[in-house]
Amino acid sequence: MEVIREAPLLRYFRWAKKFVKFVILSLLCVSFAILLLILYLRSQPLPETFVKQTTTIYASNGDVLDTMHRGENRIVVPINEISPALVDATIAIEDRTFREHYGFDWKRLAKAAYVDVINMDMRQGASTITQQLARNLYLSLDKTWERKVKEALLAIQLELNYNKDEILGMYMNQIYYGHSAYGAQAAAQTYFGKDAKDLTLAESAMLAGIPKGPSYYSPFVDFEKAKSRQKLILDAMERDEMITPKQAEQAFAEKIKLKERSASSIVEQAPYFRDYIANLVKNKYGIDEELFIHGGLKIHTTLDPVMQKKAEDIVAAVLPKDNPNLQVALVAMDPNTGYIKAMVGGRDYKQTQYNRVLGKRQPGSSFKPIMYLAALQNGYTPLTMMKSEPTVFTYDKNKQYIPSNFGGKYANAMINMREAIKTSDNIYAVKTIDFLGPQKVVDQANRLGIASTLQAVPSLALGTSPVSPLELNAAYAAIANKGEAVKPIAITSIEDNQGNILVEEKTEKTPAADPVAASLLTHLMQSVFERGGTGFRVVSELNRPVAGKTGSTDYDAWLAGFTPQLVSTVWIGYDKNQKVDDVKEGYLSKKIWAQFMESALKDQPPALFDMPAGVVSVYIDPHSGKLATENCPNPQLFYFASGTEPQDYCTDHLPANQQPTPLQPPDPSSFWQRMGSWWKPEP
Repeated sequence: MEVIREAPLLRYFRWAKKFVKFVILSLLCVSFAILLLILYLRSQPLPETFVKQTTTIYASNGDVLDTMHRGENRIVVPINEISPALVDATIAIEDRTFREHYGFDWKRLAKAAYVDVINMDMRQGASTITQQLARNLYLSLDKTWERKVKEALLAIQLELNYNKDEILGMYMNQIYYGHSAYGAQAAAQTYFGKDAKDLTLAESAMLAGIPKGPSYYSPFVDFEKAKSRQKLILDAMERDEMITPKQAEQAFAEKIKLKERSASSIVEQAPYFRDYIANLVKNKYGIDEELFIHGGLKIHTTLDPVMQKKAEDIVAAVLPKDNPNLQVALVAMDPNTGYIKAMVGGRDYKQTQYNRVLGKRQPGSSFKPIMYLAALQNGYTPLTMMKSEPTVFTYDKNKQYIPSNFGGKYANAMINMREAIKTSDNIYAVKTIDFLGPQKVVDQANRLGIASTLQAVPSLALGTSPVSPLELNAAYAAIANKGEAVKPIAITSIEDNQGNILVEEKTEKTPAADPVAASLLTHLMQSVFERGGTGFRVVSELNRPVAGKTGSTDYDAWLAGFTPQLVSTVWIGYDKNQKVDDVKEGYLSKKIWAQFMESALKDQPPALFDMPAGVVSVYIDPHSGKLATENCPNPQLFYFASGTEPQDYCTDHLPANQQPTPLQPPDPSSFWQRMGSWWKPEP
């Protein structure tokens, strides 16, 4: 039987036909697989990521007080707030086909794969902007095939979930530019001291060259290498017709002005206040450390940077340079709002970060106004008389307390409350607390804002229970506020990186004392700065009405006081048990306080303390304690709650058989008369 052999040409044709079918089927299978992969990747959420952003703390005027980033300074801004020149420069040098591809540049990928195979390693990179973003957001920098595959899949997911501008925006906020600057905004501020939207073409080209090697192309490190890289990028932009040859030439010739680099230091402005803010954020408002440092929060504070600078300068100028162990605390706030305006927690933050504004010390006689406020609401008037003489007090049945006046000086006569406050008489104070009962004083202090534990004992009148300068300052603010306590506020609001309000603080006032009593006390506390008063030594530093009280122990020196616009407290002492020289060192608390108050309010006109309804003013003869007449040689103006003023006239200085002629008090509406009630000539 004859065998018919198939022609070779026909056989080859049949095999070709099968091959074509196989190729088509394979392409269909691959396409279907790719489609399934795309659908799968599109349905899968991208991994969660936390982009670290710099938290910014602002002063009350909007100035940046501090930034928190711990080595990763990033301020996220939308793509439309980044200079188009920087965007174009980045695309030109990093991924010129970014707008056309879908996550991969196949030509670059093929070239890189060829080089990698030839060299049997992964030395050649071909990552697009999308791939770089995927790696920076979700992966490590290990050069492994596994990481490459993951990077490719994540790049596809990014392209499926975001448009090109969104991807570019994320990339521009993620990329590292050196010197702890992540993202275009932080980089623009770091290198040029401006926002990313304001960068010139020359600056943009230089900035776009840094990510290739931040430690190599940083203009801070090697300006010539940075310029060489800038030229390469300008040429790439010209090649891709993003700029003209003339623009490239002009940009390269432009003189680059870099931001002056300040040495890293922990002695920046208001370091103790910044620590206080951090403590509040974490402990009061419950914001965890990671969110605080890297959450891109905007923390708006009450600090007045001008007032703060004055406080720091005055402290540095007044404290003796030859005694570095002598420490200080100063805090100032607006009594009307509770806003903390200045805070100095020590003389040198580099040496010690302990904030003495929050530390507790015995306030000494600076605590007395709190007790006298209670007394004025429980039967006392500014003319209540008691004898100042050595006295032994018995309490709790058989316990004895024997206080003494400073320097062992006693009037050995009847004195009134004004004189007791003016001279800081301890006997009068202890007799007062003995009359009131210590618990009433504790309760009054608590209402004014003092939260520290106070011992209800007679010595409390002399400030033996420790309190912090911040607490005492808040209590004095309530006195200045006519008896309304106001909580100290350091943070007005905290926003997250999306602008949502996380925390908002508003002024809260709480009735804590009778307004008439608080106003009477304010007038009495002005006597501290009169001749013979414990604050008289610094009256020449002051050009406005002030009220306050000094305080001293063997280890502490205080002055706390206020005007209607500002209340401040200054403490001087040593951290360890070292006594304070009251004459040489204790005086410094008064000097710092007076200079600060006058400097802080320099641009504000003097404000007078006004009296509420229910207060009357009369002239008193201080010797007899009765209404003064025209014949009394040294009349003094006193204020009283209506109905508690004396009714009898002094007759000690009247000629025989002459009727007393009342000395009329000044018209309270007269500005100049009221000015006369506080102005005194310099000593």
